[in-house]
Amino acid sequence: MSLNLAALWANPDMRRFAKFVIVGVVNTGVGYGIYAVLVWVGLSPQPALAWSFVLGVAWNYLSHARLVFGSGGYRRMPWYIGAYVLIYIGNALLLALFLRLGLHPLLAQAVILPFAALSAFLMIGKALTGRWPLGQGS
Repeated sequence: MSLNLAALWANPDMRRFAKFVIVGVVNTGVGYGIYAVLVWVGLSPQPALAWSFVLGVAWNYLSHARLVFGSGGYRRMPWYIGAYVLIYIGNALLLALFLRLGLHPLLAQAVILPFAALSAFLMIGKALTGRWPLGQGS
């Protein structure tokens, strides 16, 4: 079985997902970096997580809206913030669970990242475009 990258790239949903992954790696690195620094300087994990989300929202909105979903302006920002709030709540609940199970705060957040990223793609795509980001071809 061969992988036809040209055919994959021709699919608008696949291109959008690839862009989301690339932008998401940068955004996630920034968010995790903020979280790690805050934990390292002595802030407890939950407040560190809250600050990393708050500080990342404006940057992430601009990068997702313009580079991934082709949206401009700030009209959809309330929906975006709502999606981020839901993503944050899910992340915070998982973090609390993993901390109770004895995972180190940095490891716990690293384990959560892939799930948070997939949820973010779906919810942010819906927030910025008004439709779910997969399966509609545009």
